[in-house]
Amino acid sequence: MKNTALTDVHISLGAKMVPFAGYNMPVQYTGINAEHEAVRKSVGVFDVSHMGEFILKGDGALDLIQKVTSNDASKLYDGKIQYTYFPNEQGGIVDDLLVYRIDAKTYMLVVNASNIEKDWEWINKYNTQDVEIINISDKTSLLAVQGPKAVRVLQKLTDIDLSSMDYYTFEKGVFAGKDNVLISCTGYTGAGGFEIYFENSYAEDIWNAIFEAGKEFDIKPAGLGARDTLRLEMGFCLYGNDIDDSTSPLEAGLGWVTKFTKDFINAENLKKEKEQGVDNKLVGFEVLDRGIARRGYEIHDEQGNLIGRVTSGTQSPSLNKSIGLGYVKKEFSKEGTNIFISVRNKALKAVTVKPPFIK
Repeated sequence: MKNTALTDVHISLGAKMVPFAGYNMPVQYTGINAEHEAVRKSVGVFDVSHMGEFILKGDGALDLIQKVTSNDASKLYDGKIQYTYFPNEQGGIVDDLLVYRIDAKTYMLVVNASNIEKDWEWINKYNTQDVEIINISDKTSLLAVQGPKAVRVLQKLTDIDLSSMDYYTFEKGVFAGKDNVLISCTGYTGAGGFEIYFENSYAEDIWNAIFEAGKEFDIKPAGLGARDTLRLEMGFCLYGNDIDDSTSPLEAGLGWVTKFTKDFINAENLKKEKEQGVDNKLVGFEVLDRGIARRGYEIHDEQGNLIGRVTSGTQSPSLNKSIGLGYVKKEFSKEGTNIFISVRNKALKAVTVKPPFIK
């Protein structure tokens, strides 16, 4: 089990620690609902240092990224970020990730913690132009400072004008007195905020500086539990739940980051799938009866026919109702369709909705 540079801090704060993607991670501190509310209404801090970071350098760096990812990275400029995925050769998804363009020959890829080794092997398999690829995951810490008050907290600690940064851009500079910190206007919560990358040796100093700056806003540490409820309220996919090696990116609603204007792995087959139309679609749903839909539960139509499966489900703290994501046959994917979730021999009535669940 790996630790992050802040594991001892989390334990000292009374966090409930759980194994996640090979790391010892905080799932909650004071409680998922309280941490969720802090992020939605004010500001919360997540240690997400378990995520993976690869640096790609060289003349062929962009060509390699274009080959292994679905989106068009040629559209990036210095300081711009792009959401994308690695398609596999069987029509599924190796991983979803972010691509950061540092300069024309230098990029950073941010990948999911559970897929670091798999992604590393995947990229290297297609590295035919001797691109230098460096795995900086183990020496990089990452904090997600999320919520509507995040900008006011973090601005105290840097001269970079955070309020003028566009979504999905980043800047490098001095933060909390530390050099070469990357501040990224991104997040997985839909509440606004930033993600901050820095070397492990800075971790405790930066954590303490952020919490000192956030005192007036009642800043709170937040764990993986709140991260999951927050992302699900936005309808954001979680790798391993809603997408994986066997799921079609087009069925998962990732057509918007699948660009057929370039050649990439399995592009031809995905283009055919797009032209022919998909059989299933990932939909959002709200449960109308009492009960929570969980991953793996069956979805049925009114006649009791199996039409799909739940991939993610929770009780939404913001809406105080059960929400979820799941794949259903295409004909049941239209917004407002009645579906039924099987929960312990009961059929809970639900209705399909278009995420995000909170507007």
